[in-house]
Amino acid sequence: MALNKKEKEESHFKSVLMAYFILVLHVVLITGLVLLVIFFRGIINYMIWIFLGGTAAILASAYHFYKRMKMEGKTIREILNSHRFNGRTVEVNLLGGLASLKISGSNNPPALGTASSGQFKQLEDPDIIHKREFSELVRLLENNLITLDEYNKFKEQMFKS
Repeated sequence: MALNKKEKEESHFKSVLMAYFILVLHVVLITGLVLLVIFFRGIINYMIWIFLGGTAAILASAYHFYKRMKMEGKTIREILNSHRFNGRTVEVNLLGGLASLKISGSNNPPALGTASSGQFKQLEDPDIIHKREFSELVRLLENNLITLDEYNKFKEQMFKS
């Protein structure tokens, strides 16, 4: 069961990376066309072939993405409705938003300061965690739930980690 869950997480990760890869290929294609036009004056004679080649590359990448999606047996909607993307916005962008694709889980994203914006969790500071563990250890010793030897042993383990 855990292996199946891990495989699903890996497939979602691979799908997002594939979307990034497709965006990068499009940007490389456009950049290559611009460089060809700038540096080669006679390129106008071959513009139709460049256009057809670019269109073929875009269609090939779309077909590869579609084939990969069918191999997993899911549609884009099913992938985005999974528990990992539930209520979240999926955004793939390149160069700080120069080229981006944004798919929202709901039509109305929550506004800042609303109750649903409290879903973001922060990592705790390791020092605070150690202080909390140490205070719990002291409380156990004061209530005679552990011996002094156990207290010293746990304290050494905490300071080593």
